[in-house]
Amino acid sequence: MTAGALPPPAAAATRPDAVQRGLNALVREGQPAALASVEDGRGHARTYTAGVGDLATGAKVPRDGQVRIGSNTKTFTAVVVLQLVGEGKVGLEEWVDTYLPGVVRGKGLDGGRITVRQLLQHTSGIPDYGAYISDEEILHRYYEPRDLVDVALEHEAEFEPGKKWSYSNTNYVLAGLIVQKVTGRPLAEEIDRRIVKRIGLRHTYFPAQGDRGIREAHPQGYHRMKEGEPLRDVTELDPSAGWAAGQMISTNSDLNRFFGALLGGDRLLGKAQRDQMRTTVPIEGTEFHYGLGLMKRPLTCGGAYWGHGGDIAGYETRGGITDAGRAANVAVTSIPTEEPAVKGVLGVVDTALCG
Repeated sequence: MTAGALPPPAAAATRPDAVQRGLNALVREGQPAALASVEDGRGHARTYTAGVGDLATGAKVPRDGQVRIGSNTKTFTAVVVLQLVGEGKVGLEEWVDTYLPGVVRGKGLDGGRITVRQLLQHTSGIPDYGAYISDEEILHRYYEPRDLVDVALEHEAEFEPGKKWSYSNTNYVLAGLIVQKVTGRPLAEEIDRRIVKRIGLRHTYFPAQGDRGIREAHPQGYHRMKEGEPLRDVTELDPSAGWAAGQMISTNSDLNRFFGALLGGDRLLGKAQRDQMRTTVPIEGTEFHYGLGLMKRPLTCGGAYWGHGGDIAGYETRGGITDAGRAANVAVTSIPTEEPAVKGVLGVVDTALCG
């Protein structure tokens, strides 16, 4: 500082950084709470919180608290399937009927004409059971995986296999059933053994049957059942409607560790399987591309990042990792419904990864 210069005002010196400002904006726009974790790729990490963790009590948001990660579960399921591919136990170009004979049969649906790759890439044409289950059912009813498949098979195929892309949770329930058929073990056990324990995800788990709560410190999750209704606390729910497509619980930091291990080396997948995972198709009407349980999104600063994201009643998560190893994940405690809010969460991820 030159002689006679004044120090910066205290307010400027303590002004929140861009990620914190982004989370604060999400709360101002209606989110009860927002959380983030950013890893710079050189071993330095930072966690952020905004809002309140419990609207009833005003409790603070737990730093790096556990949340339901919804469809990020799909990436875990895809990794296990691709590990089995690497072990020669599953073939990406094999028919679903090879592993689940006779299971996929319906109106224009035939498991003898749909490949494992098409399940993982959402190009199978199989309808999404999630479109036919109400919020109340999702919150309270227990579903066996085959129940979910049966809901989907009541409806007509969306298109011929391989002809288009359409997101369907049913694809990943079928992928989870393939894992169980091939390994002879529960999917949750295979994910825990092959991924969670292998890379040390200490705050990540697949809830057991009947486990409706969240085990560690967490913000409450909220959901608006109908437009115009107030937010309702839905922290405790039966996550079985998600299963292999969306049942897991984790933290932003653990998700950063997971995507870092997945794309940054051979601890989870060999190069051949990683390359398959990153072979994408375009998602019509967007700038996004979908691989095998992995999504590629562009960054405003150039380049792209790889991740997934997830929505389940009470929580939304978005994030991923760049090729340079910078990782970020953001969670909010209700599912945004208005377009500005949806873009706002992705905007914070972009800010964190471009920082």
